Amino acid sequence: MLTALFAAFLGGIILNLMPCVFPVISLKALGLINHQSDSGHARREGMGFLVGVVVTMLLLAGILLAARAGGAAVGWGFQLQSPLVIALLALVMLAAALNLLGLFEVGLAVQNVGAVQTARGIFARSALTGALAIIVATPCAAPFMASAIGYALVQPPFVALWVFFSLALGFAAPFSLICFFPKLSRWLPKPGAWMQTLKHGLAFPMLGAYAWLVWVFSQQTDSEALGMLLAVSVLFGFTAWLYGIVQRRRMMSRSYRGLAAIILLLLVAVIAPVVGITPKQSQVSAAASVSEETWSPHNVAQLRGKGKPIFVDFTASWCITCQVNQRTTLSTEAVKQAISATGTHFMVADSTKFNPDVEDALAEFGQGGLPMYLVYPADGGKPVVLPQVLTPQIVTQALQKAANGA
Repeated sequence: MLTALFAAFLGGIILNLMPCVFPVISLKALGLINHQSDSGHARREGMGFLVGVVVTMLLLAGILLAARAGGAAVGWGFQLQSPLVIALLALVMLAAALNLLGLFEVGLAVQNVGAVQTARGIFARSALTGALAIIVATPCAAPFMASAIGYALVQPPFVALWVFFSLALGFAAPFSLICFFPKLSRWLPKPGAWMQTLKHGLAFPMLGAYAWLVWVFSQQTDSEALGMLLAVSVLFGFTAWLYGIVQRRRMMSRSYRGLAAIILLLLVAVIAPVVGITPKQSQVSAAASVSEETWSPHNVAQLRGKGKPIFVDFTASWCITCQVNQRTTLSTEAVKQAISATGTHFMVADSTKFNPDVEDALAEFGQGGLPMYLVYPADGGKPVVLPQVLTPQIVTQALQKAANGA
């Protein structure tokens, strides 16, 4: 258990460096630079982020453990298998980008637009940032994380929650420590007018995250649903613009209340279509660049031990590590040639949408989340689990070894 707790904590720290968390890290950095001259504000910023990360992590872990206890085969990142969650996250990222561009402000009363935020506002905003960071971090699996989560998912709930708590502490540690110990922030640049330009520039990573989520959404649904999400995004942007007008003009008369009613109706018009989104039925190929076969436990059982290796790519369109491995390793000529030379059956286990067989396989091999890569030897021996971060050399050597029956 101590090993799992340490691995989870270390994995949480490394998770800050993963690409799926970068847009939210930019928001954290901006807040830290803004308040570094005020140690009290910085501490509230750090405490808010820590609370948001820990509470959200434990809530997600609780839902995950309750679902598994109820018989559902779900794993880390399970919420991103829902098109509805992806659509809502995309709108959140779009709202963050529009906010950074100055279209509207968050957390300020209309009559106090432009005023300094209260301590309570700083804490709440930072806590929400922490919550968002955890939600968008789930597509990434940092080193040490998979084994720790895999361990947690086969333990009693009390033990499992401690592992997830350790993961949350590791994730929040770098930012919170700098906030709690101001001397650590000396290397940060001093606040100034340049921050307004930086704030506008940081909107573009958020727009990048929005574009990525829309792409994931397109993998899970059909073109009609995608068109609806894009239309809703335009309507959402228009609503945010109207809200910014209300804030800037400090409208407190009937005209303000009338405009507020229009904004409320527009928000309803935004949310209502999103709630009705359903996944498409067709399978999505995550490795179209190589000849592939559809994975299932039955297919593996039929091919296993028939004189040819089997390589299984457990992937999903929302798994960024999976997509990086696909482009840097699995789609390279070296790996394609190794697959052809060894006669390997290349199988794809797609978890873009919920797939209980995939979740069962992850649990069977002690992996808490994607990606997972299995190589079955040609002689039907015990399968080998490859590292989550692949290189062409790792895959080609594993295939050659499997072809020789090792």
